[in-house]
Amino acid sequence: MAKTNTKTNKSIHHPVLLESVVHLLAPQPGDRYLDLTAGYGGHASKIISMIGEKGSATLVDRDENAIKHLTNVFEHVDTPITTVHADFASTAVRLSESAEQYDMVLMDLGVSSPHLDNAARGFSFMADGPLDMRMDQSSGITAAEIINTSTESELVEIFRRYGEEPRSKAIARELVNVRPLTTTNDLVEVIERVKPRRGARKHPATQVFQALRIVVNDELLQLQKTLELLPKIVAGQGRVVIISFHSLEDRAVKRYFADHSKGVLADWRILTKKPVLGSIDVHNPRARSSVLRAAVKINML
Repeated sequence: MAKTNTKTNKSIHHPVLLESVVHLLAPQPGDRYLDLTAGYGGHASKIISMIGEKGSATLVDRDENAIKHLTNVFEHVDTPITTVHADFASTAVRLSESAEQYDMVLMDLGVSSPHLDNAARGFSFMADGPLDMRMDQSSGITAAEIINTSTESELVEIFRRYGEEPRSKAIARELVNVRPLTTTNDLVEVIERVKPRRGARKHPATQVFQALRIVVNDELLQLQKTLELLPKIVAGQGRVVIISFHSLEDRAVKRYFADHSKGVLADWRILTKKPVLGSIDVHNPRARSSVLRAAVKINML
C-alpha cells in the first residue's frame, strides 16, 4: 500500500469533489493512473494509496513549483510514479504517439489554491501582485503584456468571448486610456471604476480575470486537443473524470462526450447523466463553481 504525506498535502490544497472523483474513477489495485493536472497532489494522494505498489501513476503539471512539490510528497511511496513538467495537451500528444494507455485519467481544470493564495502569481483579484497569470512561468506571454499591447477591439473580444463579460467595451476602453498596468490592483481599480461593487455577490473583476487567465494559458485550445486524444490514451473500460470551473470549459466537455457516445463507433459511455456540481463539496468553498463529468471507454481500440 502506498504511503502518502497527507499532512503536507492537506496544508496546501483541498482537492475538489474528492469523494465523487474516487467513486467515478473506481481505483483498483494495479491500475494505471494518469493525472493530467496533478497540481499539488490532492486527488493523486488518495488514488495512489488505492492502486498500491502494483499500480503506477503519471503526474503531469505545467507549473514547476507543483512538480517539485509532487516529487517531494511522493518520494517514498511504493507505487511507481513518474512526474512530467509539461502542459496537458502536449503530454496527451506524446502519450498517444507512444501508444501508452491508462485505466484512469483525471483532469481538474481549475486554478489550485496555491496559485490563488500566492499573490506573486497574479491569479487573484483579492491580493496585489504582478499581472502574470502564467501556469508555467518559464515561458509564454503574461496578462500584463496582453493588457498593455492589445488593441481595444482585441481586449473587447477577449473579455467577451472568454469571460462573457457584459461590460467588455467599457472596461477595454478604460484600460486603453490608463495603461500601462503592472499589478492586479491596477486592473481591479480600473474594472471597479466601470463596474462598482455596490454589494454585488460576485466580484466585478471575476470575469475579466477569468478571460485573461484562459488566454494567457491557452486553456480552451489545450482542452479541445486533449479531449480528441483521450480515446488513444485510455485503455478499454478505462474511466475519465473531468472537472471544469466555467461554462466555456464545461460546454466543450459536455459536447465532446455527447458527440462521442452515440452510434456503433462510440468511444464512451457517459457515467454522469447529470453532472456532479461543486456546491455539494462542503469541504472546499472554492469548489462551488465546479462541474464534474465522467465517462467510461467502451471502444476497445
